[in-house]
Amino acid sequence: MLDVDVQLRRGAFHRHVRIGEQARVVALAGPSGAGKTTVLNAIAGLVRPESGHIRIDDRVLYDSARGIDVPTHRRRIGYVFQDARLFPHLDVRRNLLYGRHGGAGARFGFDSVVGLLGIDHLLGRRTANLSGGEAQRVAIGRALLSQPAILLFDEPLSALDQARREELIPYLQRVRDKVRLPMLYVSHHPDEVRRLADAVHVLD
Repeated sequence: MLDVDVQLRRGAFHRHVRIGEQARVVALAGPSGAGKTTVLNAIAGLVRPESGHIRIDDRVLYDSARGIDVPTHRRRIGYVFQDARLFPHLDVRRNLLYGRHGGAGARFGFDSVVGLLGIDHLLGRRTANLSGGEAQRVAIGRALLSQPAILLFDEPLSALDQARREELIPYLQRVRDKVRLPMLYVSHHPDEVRRLADAVHVLD
């Protein structure tokens, strides 16, 4: 369950956000400037709320009343941004390994993640030689190999043309169906939301 009830302020921007969803895949929709990315950053620990709480299943990540603010590196967040943010000096294999956590007993193993995303033939490539859809699949793989408790997607298809979006959506559906993690998915596209999410929360 995703339970977010926070007061957020960044400069002149201020709003109260409340999300209480039992659904596993929640889409966060709304116009530009509504605070969607700020909500993701608060969950990830990149933005500190003024007050409130953030809970994912049984884990409390932030609770101002109880003095809890789990450091970013201990929140177990897999974050996929609008652009893949891969390291250009590393090939695909080393980009994936950079984010890897856990040993032999890790929930998400290297080979299984590579197979899930269909990127085994890309492992030796430099990131400059990847299409936008391929780069995002690598970014998703790196997020999974960090052994997250939740996946955050900040408009991962927004930089892609329609053909690349159609190429990537089946892999996102596969991740949704196979890894069984909570997911919070930001998108402006109703069709994307319909095809991926179990519930939609709209920020006006």
